[in-house]
Amino acid sequence: MPHSAASDRARDRIHALLVVCVLAAASLVIAFLGATPARVSATELLGDPRTPGDAALITSHRGGGATAPENTLPAIEAALAVGDGYVEVDVALTADGHPVLMHDKKVDRTTDGTGRLASLTLAEVRALDAGSWFDPAFRGTRVPTLQEFLDVLDESGGRAIVELKGVWDAASVDRALAEVHARDLERRIALASFDARTLALSAASSEVVSRLLVLKHLPQDVVTAVEQAGVRGIIVDRKAVLARPEVVDELHAVGARVFVYTLNKDAQWDAVTALGVDGIVTDDPRTLSEWQSTFADDDR
Repeated sequence: MPHSAASDRARDRIHALLVVCVLAAASLVIAFLGATPARVSATELLGDPRTPGDAALITSHRGGGATAPENTLPAIEAALAVGDGYVEVDVALTADGHPVLMHDKKVDRTTDGTGRLASLTLAEVRALDAGSWFDPAFRGTRVPTLQEFLDVLDESGGRAIVELKGVWDAASVDRALAEVHARDLERRIALASFDARTLALSAASSEVVSRLLVLKHLPQDVVTAVEQAGVRGIIVDRKAVLARPEVVDELHAVGARVFVYTLNKDAQWDAVTALGVDGIVTDDPRTLSEWQSTFADDDR
């Protein structure tokens, strides 16, 4: 039966409408992809996987506590001046929810105050002296806020591993990452934590900022643990890696990286470099840098 002109026009309108819908959907996809930065790859963040004997990335533990008070701006500035590695800092929350640089649950060891950080307000923490315990020359040094640290990092052009201490809630993670985003530091920072829930919240808050899982002991199936956590690699106690050196190759095979903590002696550096680890966490980044230079010279 022949089609009428009216039915042809109706069919043409439907076809035109479908074309418009497809084009609109494609435009939305393109706009979304254009607006959403690609996730940082492990290679972009940490370089190619090391092979045995390669120099590892130097990561300054707590800002590099050998030359200045740990987790303070003087230590961080000194570590950033060493080179192109990473500065690692610990960030914890005050009683009123402000992120500050502090490793211990209590302020007693690294300040002239006492008590749990989680029981002190930001104003109370900022009134503490965080330098005199290390050396009188650092008297009056304050506990930095996360914002102050990010400002220094931004200006330096350096990179950082920020360990979130304890368990964080979604709102606290979102606020911290908002500070990272405000300075366009997403591709120069990796968040680390012992707590898988905190890492999951950071993944939900940002698809770009990378994450690292901190471990004291290696799980039996470390590859599955890394894949399930959606992290770029692990930061693990050196003793655990030396006991199971095969994990370095296993993680490299799935695109993950291996950092070891905290190594301050050349014999320790030599042992893990021989395994091909990707990063060494140390309190003394300058001496490690010099050791790596000497090590490279000896291999020529």
